[in-house]
Amino acid sequence: MIVDDVAGLRRVLQDNRVIAVVGLSPSWNRPSYFAAKYMLEHGYTIIPVNPAATEILGRKCYPDLASVPAKVDLVDVFRKPEDALPIAEEAIRIGAKCLWLQLGVINSEAAERASSAGLDVVMDRCVKIEYARLFGGLNYAGVNTRIISAKRPPCPPLQG
Repeated sequence: MIVDDVAGLRRVLQDNRVIAVVGLSPSWNRPSYFAAKYMLEHGYTIIPVNPAATEILGRKCYPDLASVPAKVDLVDVFRKPEDALPIAEEAIRIGAKCLWLQLGVINSEAAERASSAGLDVVMDRCVKIEYARLFGGLNYAGVNTRIISAKRPPCPPLQG
C-alpha cells in the first residue's frame, strides 16, 4: 500500500524497527549517513548496505539485501531512481514489510511492484525528517510540521 498520510507514516515508523539502508555512505557529511545516524540514536537498528564498504556507523556493512542475515523490516533506499526497481524486488524476496524511497527517489514502477507484493511504500520522503516531524523535534526549532494537536504522540519504544 502506498503510504502518504500522517497516520500511515506514523504507523510505518512505529512498526518497523530494523532498517536496512541501501546506499548508506561511509562519509559523515552525506545525507544517508546523517539520516541513519539519527535513526540509530532514536532506537532503530540500522543495517548498512553498500558493496564498497565493510563497516559504517560501527556496524558490519553488507553488499546487498540478500546478504543481510537479520530480519529486515524497512528498506530505506538512497540510490538513483532507476536503481529502485531491483531493490524493490530484493526487498520483496527478503520479506521486508516496507520500501522507503528517499527524497528525490521517485520510481512508480518500483512502488507499484512493492505495493502489489504487500509492502507498505513511502516515496520521495526522508525517514529522518518524517520521524522528527511526527514524533517531535522539528517543532522545537520553529518548523511548521502541519500537525495540530494538544498532545505529542508517544515516540516508538527504544530497542534494547
